[in-house]
Amino acid sequence: QVQLVESGGGLVQPGGSLRLSCAASGFTFSLYAMAWYRQAPGKERELVATVSAGGSPAYADSVKGRFTISRDNGKNTVILQMNSLKPEDTAKYYCRVIIRTPYWGQGTQVTVSS
Repeated sequence: QVQLVESGGGLVQPGGSLRLSCAASGFTFSLYAMAWYRQAPGKERELVATVSAGGSPAYADSVKGRFTISRDNGKNTVILQMNSLKPEDTAKYYCRVIIRTPYWGQGTQVTVSS
């Protein structure tokens, strides 16, 4: 069955960096676009970044120039490198794939605070 497992979250000071990973299994990873979403308390889940099956990235305006999404098809992993973090980046971050229906990981918490 499809499984997505996020890791790499934590507490970081403003201006710091974190690297999130999403390990995928149960499907042919290289054939599908992958996405990172985030959800802050009291807010709707929002799209952060996507990477196509061919490796083309796309970003929400709020993270453009600070975050980088990439994929490693050999390791079935999608990475979100987050630099210049701001307090408003605080949220739970989720990995998602759509295979006829959306599949989500359990999320990893990112807290940006001094």
